Amino acid sequence: MKATTLPKFGLFLCSGHEEVKMKVASALITAVAAFTAYYVYRPMPSTVSEPWKLMLLDATFRCAQDLCNLADYFGLGHRLRVLYYVSSCDKNDPVSSGNLKVTDTIFDGVEVRVYEPTSEPHGTMKRSIVYIHGGGWALGGARTRSYDSLCRKVSEDVNAVVVSIEYRLVPDVHFPTPLNDVLTATKHFLLPDVLQTYSIDPDRIAVSGDSAGGNLAAAVCQQLTENPNQTIKLKLQALVYPALQILDFNTPSYQQNTDMPVLSRLGMIKYWLDYLNVSLALTHSMLVNNHTSLDSGETVALRERLNWNTLLPVSFKKNYKPVVQSIGNPSLVQKFPALLDARASPLIATKETLQLLPKTYILTCEHDVLRDDGTMFAKRLQEAGIDVTHDHYDDGFHGCMSFTTWPTYFLVGARARDGYVKWLKENL
Repeated sequence: MKATTLPKFGLFLCSGHEEVKMKVASALITAVAAFTAYYVYRPMPSTVSEPWKLMLLDATFRCAQDLCNLADYFGLGHRLRVLYYVSSCDKNDPVSSGNLKVTDTIFDGVEVRVYEPTSEPHGTMKRSIVYIHGGGWALGGARTRSYDSLCRKVSEDVNAVVVSIEYRLVPDVHFPTPLNDVLTATKHFLLPDVLQTYSIDPDRIAVSGDSAGGNLAAAVCQQLTENPNQTIKLKLQALVYPALQILDFNTPSYQQNTDMPVLSRLGMIKYWLDYLNVSLALTHSMLVNNHTSLDSGETVALRERLNWNTLLPVSFKKNYKPVVQSIGNPSLVQKFPALLDARASPLIATKETLQLLPKTYILTCEHDVLRDDGTMFAKRLQEAGIDVTHDHYDDGFHGCMSFTTWPTYFLVGARARDGYVKWLKENL
């Protein structure tokens, strides 16, 4: 039998060079420690839910993002497209159960997943919720495990038909295409014959979404409300840590939670830029709020609609100071008009538009850059005379409601989900 030979390096380590072996072992331990320190350890607020578990979750996310950035650098694919494929490997098939019928179908060219409770006799009129998933307009999907699990629970617990929309994502498309997809699917669902097919009570329909999906849900609700030809109106909107404005990236929550998992300030800015198809070279300008023209009367009026000095409670403002540039960059607004478009930033809608909106639920989390977006929207809606329920979780973080299944189960996520479901059940 031919003897197996070790590589030279292996022979070297197996020889009597104990000092060298100790140095190699020390170097490996140092490398592992450095990797662990860089990716795993990150200072966390004492009030956030299960900080060590959140640290590990964040380390996984950042490692995946860095690998996708590396793939982008070497020309293997756009970083968001690579990240989408990595994060969407947990897609679920439309599996029905004893109390729930689940089907994938098409609404006017847009893919949707429909959840229908089967516990009541056929033909019984039901409530309904149009759900729009989050993911920075670039990730996630109706078929992913977290959203499939959420929509199943909502459908079963609320006893409502849930339509989860699979809108097209960045970087394949940009604003306003994802919004148009959601609007198209929702308008199709609201057709009388479609509602009849699913035995839907036309007076008990809600639209809901989380994060970027909350942005799209708010925008769709405003679009449908303002449309005089839309005869069937929405009864409710339910927004979970929604992204609602692109004018101020230095609100107290953006300053307080700059580097918080799962969504940092820089990460949110990049999602916005990719969504609006604006160059990432604008990132620094956005970090310092230098991306709009402050000598424009229109911009001044819009900024008043998100003036956090008047719209936020003292407990949120703390000692943070507004970051307002004296000049701004008028050419950017001219080149990228979406920066001042209420379809992209529902928070800057006029009071006249807000007065037409339905009863609203808004969920925010303390350790989230988007906390103040939702809080300011709740305040503006209340000032417009709208009935608003604002649930705030002091130990919550962005995306927590998506982490309610093993191995990423968080107690605050389950509490937030249950509170959201309870409100829908009581108000829809």
